[in-house]
Amino acid sequence: MKVSIGSKIFDGPWGGGNLFVKNLSLFLNSKNIEVIHDLYDKDIDIIILTDPRKSSYSSTFTHEDIKNYLNYINGKALVIQRFNECDERKNTKDVNQIMISANECSDKNIFVSRWLQNLYEEQGLSNKENQTIMTGADVSVFNNNNSKIWDSESPLKIVTHHWGTNANKGFQDYKILDDFIGQDNNNKKFEFTFIGNLPKDFKFNHSKHIPPLHGKELADELKNNHLYFTASKNEPSGNHHIEGAQCGLPILYLNSGGIPEFCNKFGVAYEGIDLIEKLFQIKNDYFFYKEEISSYPYNSEIMCNEYYDEAMNLMTNSDTYLSKRNHFTQKSYFSKYIFFSKYYLNKLIHRNRLLSKIYTYFIRGYLKIKSMIIK
Repeated sequence: MKVSIGSKIFDGPWGGGNLFVKNLSLFLNSKNIEVIHDLYDKDIDIIILTDPRKSSYSSTFTHEDIKNYLNYINGKALVIQRFNECDERKNTKDVNQIMISANECSDKNIFVSRWLQNLYEEQGLSNKENQTIMTGADVSVFNNNNSKIWDSESPLKIVTHHWGTNANKGFQDYKILDDFIGQDNNNKKFEFTFIGNLPKDFKFNHSKHIPPLHGKELADELKNNHLYFTASKNEPSGNHHIEGAQCGLPILYLNSGGIPEFCNKFGVAYEGIDLIEKLFQIKNDYFFYKEEISSYPYNSEIMCNEYYDEAMNLMTNSDTYLSKRNHFTQKSYFSKYIFFSKYYLNKLIHRNRLLSKIYTYFIRGYLKIKSMIIK
């Protein structure tokens, strides 16, 4: 079997989407499934669309590329669209419509949380087979081995980590906690560490900031703490709180988006204005949640197994899925000629390491300039 996942894999810290692609690729390889990240092979069995936006730096193909592949190269390839983004997450205006429009080429939809699935179904995405597969982190890295246990007397160490700097990541609440620690003798009760990138001109006065970490280095740093805190708003799934939970840290979390699905029973939710009240509540119940978190059920192995099962189901029932598929409008001979000209040129560029590197730098510069102009 050959699977194409429409995203690049980046080394180092890069965010949850990159970890998903990396973990799934390695898992499928362990099942003797070949994984590629483009549409330049004629024998692809399953295509996974991760982001249809042309402006996405990580995406390697869009839904339009998939439609062309199905029309001109291999009409029997089956398509999964993974939903991990929405307008509500970063206060954008066109993401949901792009994701829904891209769904024309999908045979199966997979969402990272029930919250996100419900959101899209309420906006009209109901004509395909929809399913939620919960996200998970690599258990060989993020686990509760050597996780610190609070001694009840020293300050309770709180930690969070983010790659992105969007306001909805929760920086307003992280600042509230920072200010609270600076009051009276609260620094003797709590300590707060933020790992990752900070927005421009944002700084903590009473908390520790560590630049982005990844892998074992990140896991070891998380395990030096006692409590994980996420204030992320409208997060479809997120990886940060999952990594913290897998490292054995009870979770204080904002009751928003898909995060409660991952944190319910493993910590305490707050609604916004009751942040400090809930902080003391989870401190008082720390040992109860420390015991509960030892049975945290979400990790990448479970997630990848579910994707593997869905891939096998698609292959087993391929005739059924193909019979339900909409037939795309055939292009003119001239359009077909243009397509193949671009197809083979792009294949030459992307399958050649040097040319691919040059192209990547060019696109990165173009997107950076474009974002500066739009601002």
